[in-house]
Amino acid sequence: SGGNHPHGKAPGSRRGGACRFDDATPTGVFVKRSVLARCPSPPYKRCMTDDLPVRFHLSVPDGDSLERRVCGHCGFVDYQNPKIVVGSVVRHEGKILMCRRAIEPRSGFWTVPAGYMELGETPQAGAAREALEEACAAIETGELLAVYTIARLSQVQIFYRASLVDPAIAAGEESLEVGLFGWDEIPWDELAFPSVAWALAHEREVHLGNAQAPFANPPGETGSMSE
Repeated sequence: SGGNHPHGKAPGSRRGGACRFDDATPTGVFVKRSVLARCPSPPYKRCMTDDLPVRFHLSVPDGDSLERRVCGHCGFVDYQNPKIVVGSVVRHEGKILMCRRAIEPRSGFWTVPAGYMELGETPQAGAAREALEEACAAIETGELLAVYTIARLSQVQIFYRASLVDPAIAAGEESLEVGLFGWDEIPWDELAFPSVAWALAHEREVHLGNAQAPFANPPGETGSMSE
C-alpha cells in the first residue's frame, strides 16, 4: 500500500485516549496513553476532561525520560510510535511476484507486495492482505524472512517468504501492473526502495540454501535512498 513513506498508506482514523479529535493527518502517526489506547495524530480539537481546547506543551511525563507533547488540561501524552510495514517475497514456479506502484511515493517503480499493518491483524495476515490488495494474489505465508529497520522513517519492516495459492494475479488499485519475474528479469534499476532489493537478495540466499533466515539490514545500510 502507498502513502507518505515507503510501502505504506496512512492508517485511517481511530478513537481512543482522553482527547477528542478529527481525522488522522497524512502522517498517520499513532499515539498512546499508559493504557495503550491507540488514536491518530493531531489535529486534536477538545479535551474531553473539561471540554477546553487541547493545548499541547513539551514536557517529560511522569515515569518517562524524554520530552513529549502533553495536553495541559488532561495530561494526554501524544506519543509518536514507530510504524510497522509487512510484506512478502512470493515465489511461483521459480519466479518472483512484483508490483509496479501506481501511487506515491515512488509511483512507477517496482516493489514486492507490502504495506502498513492494520490494527487487530497479525503480521502474516497483513502480508497476505497486502498481496491481495496490490496483486489480487492469494498467498500462503511461510517462514519469517527478515526484519529491517528504517530509522529515519521510524519504520520496522517485516517480510515473509510466501507462495501463490492460485497462479491468477492482476493489478490491484495501487499497482500499475504486476508480474512474475525470473532473477535475471527483475528490473533492478527500477526498484522502489532499498529494502525491496534487500528482501529479494535475502530470499534468494535462502532459496539457494546459502543462508538461513531471518535477516536484518545489510551491514552499514540504513535504507537511505542515496545508498
